[in-house]
Amino acid sequence: MGISVIVTIPSTVLLGSFVGLRNNASPFVLFPLLQASLVGFSAAVASSPYVNKPYLFGKTSQGDFPWWSYALFHPYLFGLRAYVLMRRIKNKEDVYNQVSPGLFVGGWPSGVSDLPPGNPAVVDCTCELPRPDHADPREYLNVPTWDTRGPFPEDIEKAVQWAVKKREQERPIYVHCAFGHGRSVTVMCALMVALGLTDTWSKAEKLIQVHRPRARLNKAQQESLQQWSKFRTTRPLIS
Repeated sequence: MGISVIVTIPSTVLLGSFVGLRNNASPFVLFPLLQASLVGFSAAVASSPYVNKPYLFGKTSQGDFPWWSYALFHPYLFGLRAYVLMRRIKNKEDVYNQVSPGLFVGGWPSGVSDLPPGNPAVVDCTCELPRPDHADPREYLNVPTWDTRGPFPEDIEKAVQWAVKKREQERPIYVHCAFGHGRSVTVMCALMVALGLTDTWSKAEKLIQVHRPRARLNKAQQESLQQWSKFRTTRPLIS
């Protein structure tokens, strides 16, 4: 089930609650219901495979959100953070795992202990979660991608080139999304191919699954890597 469908369901429930209560409830109750519903529908449209615009929330290259984004979209932004933290507690999965020496893949590093050791360079594959204050903005790259979607091939290539340079400086690399299962694994597969650790992204996925069993690419993410493979062979690396 894609993120657009997942978001549409609670948004519809919220809109139904607004309609059902509109003649009886206080505006202080009705307005949040309506706002949350409209925000959810906006995210559902923007994240659909036919639109796929991960810039809806205005996340900057430094991983921050502008004030207007919080004003308009706070039901989604804060609601999602709470969901990520609660699901992490429930699943009891490691926030991150090392998949090869110096290469880590995992979920959103909400706490200081959620970052791998060695002051890693961070590739953030989310469009809806902020860069935590404890992540060095000078060693940070954002590849904005909706949950359950695949990064654009040019963004995968950008992340790979950036991470390869960081590895040449002997800096660890941490690639993360919300949970470390899909978006981040997509980029890590490409990085492992670029570093010569394996010759195909499908083999890289299997290597990652040895260390992080819940990592699994969906069809959209597999297609992104297939497109990246063609993109990479027809365009030289950009300095």
